[in-house]
Amino acid sequence: MARVTLLTDFGTRDGYVGALKGVIAASVPGAVLDDVSHDVPRGDVRSASYALARYWRLYPEATVHLAVVDPGVGTARRPLACEADGRLFVAPDNGVLSRVLAATGRWRAVEIKDAASPVLASDGASATFHGRDVFAPAAAFLATGGDLSALGPPLEDPVRHEEPSPVRVAAGMRGVVVAVDLFGNLLTNLPGASLEGVDAAEVAARRVPVVRTYGDGSPGEIIALVSSDGRVEFAVRDGSAAAVLAAGPGTEVLVPISK
Repeated sequence: MARVTLLTDFGTRDGYVGALKGVIAASVPGAVLDDVSHDVPRGDVRSASYALARYWRLYPEATVHLAVVDPGVGTARRPLACEADGRLFVAPDNGVLSRVLAATGRWRAVEIKDAASPVLASDGASATFHGRDVFAPAAAFLATGGDLSALGPPLEDPVRHEEPSPVRVAAGMRGVVVAVDLFGNLLTNLPGASLEGVDAAEVAARRVPVVRTYGDGSPGEIIALVSSDGRVEFAVRDGSAAAVLAAGPGTEVLVPISK
């Protein structure tokens, strides 16, 4: 059975998500459409890339992942379709697939082209709603078993937002916050293993205790722990670390050398 996941910043109030689903349902009756999220912060491509990274491999091969967070809609940015580790992706070429591409060496991509594509509306695509007129038709085409290469020419240089690498310093391992989730938790670029044998870490120049899980902190306490993504994360028990610390992407963190 065909399966398509949907990740957007459209919200659910205005019918934009329904437009995507209608296009896919008309072409692939009976397809399973999974609403992963439509609450990605508006235009926040980096947040979308981290959200996508959390689930794409958990779905079976041949799943089509449709990700439309597209602040550059209608501009020169390219629409793309991609295959990675047996899963298929349709998205704007703006970095939303960055974490997917970083996680695998096995991928191929094409640029969805008006002249070449068998899926675009015959009267052309709206300049303001490629989700409906470009990406949803392409996702439906792939969900029916359509050949990726039929959508357009190869694309060898998809846009990627490179994540900064941790840096070893005399005091330990220094990194930065790379994303903030809905709870205000601060996800960093430091591997969770760096917390082994360490009882405290630093975020925004604040020293905080290392715990196993959120409930091990006291209410309102800032804590460090290993996230479900396997990264060092900073959180506030029953609160928002982003709000309490006025922190976000780029905020410096430090895990000291274990003793």
